[in-house]
Amino acid sequence: MNIPLWFEITAFAVLIVILVGDLMLVRLRPHIPSTKESSLWVAFYVTLALVFAALLYFIAGGQFAGEFLTGWALEYSLSIDNLFVFVLIMAQFSVPRRLQQQVLMIGIIIALVLRGIFILAGVAIIENFSPVFYLFGVFLIWTAIRQAMPEGDHDDEVKRENFVVRLIRRRVDISDEYDDGKLRTVVDGKKMWTPMIIVFVAIGVTDLMFAIDSIPAIFSITHDSFLVFTANIFALMGLRQLYFLLGDLLDRLRYLHYGIAVILGFIGVKLILHAMHVNELPFINGGEYIEWAPDIPIWLSLTVILVAMGAATIASLIASSRDKRRAVESTHPAPPTH
Repeated sequence: MNIPLWFEITAFAVLIVILVGDLMLVRLRPHIPSTKESSLWVAFYVTLALVFAALLYFIAGGQFAGEFLTGWALEYSLSIDNLFVFVLIMAQFSVPRRLQQQVLMIGIIIALVLRGIFILAGVAIIENFSPVFYLFGVFLIWTAIRQAMPEGDHDDEVKRENFVVRLIRRRVDISDEYDDGKLRTVVDGKKMWTPMIIVFVAIGVTDLMFAIDSIPAIFSITHDSFLVFTANIFALMGLRQLYFLLGDLLDRLRYLHYGIAVILGFIGVKLILHAMHVNELPFINGGEYIEWAPDIPIWLSLTVILVAMGAATIASLIASSRDKRRAVESTHPAPPTH
């Protein structure tokens, strides 16, 4: 059973309408969302993804539904790491908090375009060069090791953006102040770009860096470009609201990088095992597939993703609570007992 073309077209049309509506809402009503508002939006997008999975189940079968759910959970987990860099970018460029929704929304649209290009390129490479799975697997294992030792990693991402920003500043006139959400403004009678253009570029470059990790990872779950792209859309659509919902909680998720490292390492191993199944390299097993390589099922991939993120989050919150309690005890020591 395949996913019907009419379903793919309808799904993309509905998602585009939702994205445009979300963009217009942010554009017409820039504000700082409350915790309740952010929670409702996150719940809406999570529910929407689950409804989409249910529709896939009834229309195309459980295999496609399972692949979408696992791919979406993977991309959603990896996208949380983006939030740490987004916080740094917002602080670095002093983006007014009421404009941050608009920045994130435009950044998400840029990210979808870039990821769409990556996905199409990835599908073409996979179809014509199956040994690429070995390369993807090794790359993700290396990324997992780097993620487990993250000192300075997020700062490195910002440094890459600074390099791009410096190139732009040399060639483009940019004002020192924001003009609401405008990209262009007038300063002393001269038309100039506002710092908003720099922020958009920084967000785009950031997601481009993260897409290099996440797109190969999701190809371990499914090779269907429709499922890969929709999983990315659903993961990114809830990212803006998640940014405001988590807020200061991001600083408390100190062990999140370990959870992401486990996921990337697991996916890297899975890609290498898959490469063994479709092996065509003549110097490995004579160019034949390797029978003993186990096939990791979708349910196990989904379980690893959920358990890794859940364990990292719970451990982070427990450690943060413990540190907070110790800080209070050191400030207010208990009276001596007689």
